[in-house]
Amino acid sequence: MIKYFILLVNMLGILLVNLFSGSDVLLDMRVPEEVNAGSEFNIEVVLKKKGLESFARFQQELPYGLTAQVVDNENASFAFEDQKVKFIWLRLPHNDEMKISYRVKVDERLKGNFNIDGLFSYIEGNERKFVTAASRQVLITPSTRIDPSLIVDISEFQQRVPLQPPVSLLASNVRCVRQSPTFSGEGNDMTVNLLVSRGSADKFAKIEEEIPEGYTAEPMNTGDAIFTFRGQKAKFLWMNLPPSPRFVVNYKLLPSHGQGQTDLSLNGTFSFILNDATQVIDIVQKDIDLTNLDPRYLESILSSIPQTQVSSALQLGQPVSTTYVGDEGGKSISVSYQKIEDKPISRGKPVDLDLSYQLEPEEGVYYRVQIAAGHRPVDIKRYFKRLSITEDVRTEKHEGWYKYSIGSFYEYKKARDSRNGIWNTTPIDDAFVAAYNNGVRITVQEALMITSQHWYK
Repeated sequence: MIKYFILLVNMLGILLVNLFSGSDVLLDMRVPEEVNAGSEFNIEVVLKKKGLESFARFQQELPYGLTAQVVDNENASFAFEDQKVKFIWLRLPHNDEMKISYRVKVDERLKGNFNIDGLFSYIEGNERKFVTAASRQVLITPSTRIDPSLIVDISEFQQRVPLQPPVSLLASNVRCVRQSPTFSGEGNDMTVNLLVSRGSADKFAKIEEEIPEGYTAEPMNTGDAIFTFRGQKAKFLWMNLPPSPRFVVNYKLLPSHGQGQTDLSLNGTFSFILNDATQVIDIVQKDIDLTNLDPRYLESILSSIPQTQVSSALQLGQPVSTTYVGDEGGKSISVSYQKIEDKPISRGKPVDLDLSYQLEPEEGVYYRVQIAAGHRPVDIKRYFKRLSITEDVRTEKHEGWYKYSIGSFYEYKKARDSRNGIWNTTPIDDAFVAAYNNGVRITVQEALMITSQHWYK
C-alpha cells in the first residue's frame, strides 16, 4: 500500500512540474547504450512542439573521434563543425511532432564511455527559450581488428587532438577568378565570366564587382544567385552556394553610349561565411577561357593562383549595399547601408568598466540598437540617465571602442522601431541597428539574408 502511495506522489509531482513549467516542447533522444569502435550508429531526436513554428535550433556536441552526417533533417539546415551538430530552422514545420536523425562514425582506435546531451532553443512570444535533452552515456567497445597498442580511451583522446585549423587556413582554398572581359559578338557588349572554387564554404556568399562608369551590367548565368546592379556595383547573392565545388557565373557589360573599351580591367571581391565569420577575398583577373569547363583545365587555373589573402569583413569598415528581392512579384527595394561613424562620448573623469553591464553573447542571429561609443568607459547608469535612456544599457569592447547598446531583437523591424523611439524621445539622433550572430557582430545585410527578413527604412 505504501509503495503505491509513493508511486502516486511521484506521478503527481511529475504532473505538477509539467503544468507549472509552461513549456509545450518535449524532447526524446534515442541513443544506443553500446557501440563498436569503427562502426556507425544513428542518433534520433523526437520533438513534440504543439504548434510552435518559430526560428529554432537543435545542437549537440560530440567528442573528438566521432563524426556526423545527416540522415533526416526535417527541412532544417544541417552542419557539423567544431564537433558541434546543428539543425537550424528559419521556421519550424507545422506538424506538432517531428523526428531528426544523423549518423555517427566512431574512430576504430577508441574505447570507453562518453556522455551526450542536447539543447533545443526556440523563440516564443519574442523570447528565447530552451529545452535540454537528458544526458545519455554510451559505451564504446574496442575493436578486435587493430593492434591493441593503438587503442586509446576516448577521454584521453580528447587531450591528444591537435588544434583545429584557423578560419584563415580553411578559407585559403577558396578562389574566385575572373576571365578578362571579352566581346560577346553583339555590338560592343562584353561578357564577364567568373569561376568560383568554394572550398569549405556552402552558405551565404556574395560576389561584388565594381563596374566602370559608362557601363551597365545585366545577368546571364547567375548560378541560382540573386543578381543586382545598383550604384555601379554588380552583385551575385547566394543564401546557399551551388553544390558543385567549382562553378562559373557570368554577366554582360553594356556600354551606355554604344562604344566600349577593348581592354577593360575590373575590381571585385568574393565574400563567404566560414565558422559563422564573414571572409572576403579579392577576385583575380586572368587571360583565360572559362567556356572550357574541362576539370583539368580549371584545376590548372586555380593552382596557378597564389594562396588567397583573406580579410574579415568586420575589419574592412566599408559601406555595404544590396537590393532585397521581395517575395511578391520580384519587386526590388533598394537598400543602402552606409558606414555610420561612432559618436564619441565627451571626455570626463576616468572610470573603471563595470563588468555587471558587460554584453553577454546570445545564440543565433539577433539585433541591438547602438546608442553611443567611446574610447574610454563611462559610468553607464549616470551617463545614460542624463540622456533619458530608460532601457537596460550594455557595453562591449569592439575594434578599440567601448560600444553601448540596448535591446535584443530577433526581428529587424522591432529593432528599427526601437531605434526610431530613441531618435524621437532622446537627444541621441544617430542611434543605429547593429546585428550579431552568436555574439559576433555581422553586417545588418548578412543578418537579413541569413534570417530571410525584410529591411525597413
